[in-house]
Amino acid sequence: MFGDHFGLNIVHVEGEKRFLDALAGENDPEAKRKIIGRVFVEVFDEEALKLEDVKWLAQGTIYPDVIESAASATGKAHVIKSHHNVGGLPKEMKMGLVEPLRELFKDEVRKIGLELGLPYDMLYRHPFPGPGLGVRVLGEVKKEYCDLLRRADAIFIEELHKADLYNKVSQAFTVFLPVRSVGVMGDGRKYDWVVSLRAVETIDFMTAHWAHLPYDFLGRVSKPHHQRSEQHFPAWFMTSAASHRQRSSGNDV
Repeated sequence: MFGDHFGLNIVHVEGEKRFLDALAGENDPEAKRKIIGRVFVEVFDEEALKLEDVKWLAQGTIYPDVIESAASATGKAHVIKSHHNVGGLPKEMKMGLVEPLRELFKDEVRKIGLELGLPYDMLYRHPFPGPGLGVRVLGEVKKEYCDLLRRADAIFIEELHKADLYNKVSQAFTVFLPVRSVGVMGDGRKYDWVVSLRAVETIDFMTAHWAHLPYDFLGRVSKPHHQRSEQHFPAWFMTSAASHRQRSSGNDV
């Protein structure tokens, strides 16, 4: 996306195996976040050393990241979820840190982006969690689960675009559930993995409520994806994400 809009020279690092190896056997979601954050910093540090005359690291940290990681920085608040971009960088890092959005909420960031003339599709693209699919796979993270989840998520997002609903929900995504379910396809039975589909509405991305989507869309997108040669059964989950905090944590699972 950055390459398409701004012609930037994006460096792609293939680190899948390194992350998967580090996550092997881990089921706890917060522990997975910390592992992913640690490996990210290690890989980033190694790649940064390969570049010459780099003096600054720019991060897109926003205020919800700071709030949700408050306890890790101050020890005085309850951790909602840790963010590797908040207090997770190595202290010996020689680059200066630039975080121009650190005290802004996502809705405020988008307003500024529009004023600056940034592309709408970039500003209003649904957010993706920093730890990636590692926190959208419940339980242990495996390559086969991530591959399946990517395909399921692509189908869900594609259907939202087709129905002109993508920009009417704040965030939509799939979650891999470590359970199998039995379904019928033609004259046979299928026994495959289950993924949940979630869509929420929010303004500040701190408090969210489930999105009210048309029943015909829910019926279409909830059909077993065997019809698309995908090996999973989708299940629609209507849940909201909120907590006791004002502008509290929206769940990115």
